[in-house]
Amino acid sequence: MRLSELLRQNGSVLSPSVDPEICAVTADSRQVRPGTLFFALRGAKQDGAAFIPQAVANGAAAVIADHPAQADIPVLLTPDAKRLLALTAVTLAGPQPTCIAAVTGTNGKSSTAEFLRQIWTLQGFKAASLGTLGLIANVDVPPPPSLTTPDPVSLAKTLASLAQYGVDHVALEASSHGLEQHRLDGVTLNAAGFSNLTRDHLDYHGTISAYREAKLRLFEDLLPADGIAAVNADMDPETFNALKALAAQRGMTLRTVGKTGTALRLIETTPTPTGQIVRLSLYGEELPEMTLALPGLFQADNAMLAAAMCWQDESEARSVVEYLPQLTGVRGRCERAAELSNGAAAYVDYAHTPDALERVLASLRPHTQGRLVVVFGAGGDRDRGKRPLMGEVAARMADLAIVTDDNPRTEDPQSIRSAIHAACPEAHEIGDRRSAIAAGLDALQPGDILVVAGKGHEQGQIVGQTVLPFDDRSVIRELAGAA
Repeated sequence: MRLSELLRQNGSVLSPSVDPEICAVTADSRQVRPGTLFFALRGAKQDGAAFIPQAVANGAAAVIADHPAQADIPVLLTPDAKRLLALTAVTLAGPQPTCIAAVTGTNGKSSTAEFLRQIWTLQGFKAASLGTLGLIANVDVPPPPSLTTPDPVSLAKTLASLAQYGVDHVALEASSHGLEQHRLDGVTLNAAGFSNLTRDHLDYHGTISAYREAKLRLFEDLLPADGIAAVNADMDPETFNALKALAAQRGMTLRTVGKTGTALRLIETTPTPTGQIVRLSLYGEELPEMTLALPGLFQADNAMLAAAMCWQDESEARSVVEYLPQLTGVRGRCERAAELSNGAAAYVDYAHTPDALERVLASLRPHTQGRLVVVFGAGGDRDRGKRPLMGEVAARMADLAIVTDDNPRTEDPQSIRSAIHAACPEAHEIGDRRSAIAAGLDALQPGDILVVAGKGHEQGQIVGQTVLPFDDRSVIRELAGAA
């Protein structure tokens, strides 16, 4: 496709001085080949303009930049370069699946997206989910890079490949980084969900307000006014009120779920050894009790949010909700890893924020006949302010806490642990994660529950610049003799 036509189709008013044939777009100079349109974007850590010479050497046909740049080939300047990259990537990649839904929120994105995929599958659709857990689909499509929300070029190619294999329903995780960086701007959405908003990623966004605004883009800019907007009504009032204002402004109809939801309301939960019995009301009508094979209130919240994103109109709602007892848990999300011979149990969970840690501990407390033990840490090179907050949660919610290393990255692991430990001085401190898990297991008495939090599904531990093999679930099972 000629450059002028590619720009015209995507609403750009840029007027190139030459009109080369464009076969691909990218913001990665290493991916450039002859005929590629290279986007030189200014990022948080690198300036894409520095890579223009490499792009030119690899055969770039033209450059689009979001700030002044020089090259021996045409350079077009626009402040909307990130959005234009996403739009042009979709144009070149080809048609997407007919139904795409995106889920945002601090916690619960992975579970909600996967529950959404499961419900669609139960309905008879060919469905996939894409996010932190990777690509989950019953087709042989190469997964994109391991980001919660992939870069727009990889995302466009993955969606087009799924469509070619007949996948017609896709659930995406929409991270705050991905939304702010316009990675989803080329995706045609049918539905969007918002689970909650609590402290996270302030190392990137700076303030909770900026973090909130990034997530609200999903409803303000990306979801069509006639799309399905599902929201957990129990989230913080400021975010919920902002969503209600957006809905009124754009003429959207919000489907709210949770204890204060109006579309799907949680009336009561009763813990069972392996899940919970829930009572729900649907648009004010109480439904028969149903059993979910999912422990924890937050999992009930995620399941309800997924359901609310599924039905097209109220007449279909009940049939969708009736699929909830068939949902299965997601790897690394309140996942039961092992049961000891004395009846104690060990779980792994991805909780890596104060709110998520509090949620998983509160959710498992009703399932605990004895003590609640937690092994946790915090990631390096990330928001330092949440470390003492996580320590405070552990001190308040657990009977025994062990502070260990998470992914220290390039920070001193001891300094991270110290920041946590200052808020939970009674906790044990064991830097080596395997040793900490072993200590947690050794401490378990009949009826106790151990939660190993922070890494969930992750298969490695990042120390410095190196990813060392490490899987909480596998380590637990090995140490417990259940491997």
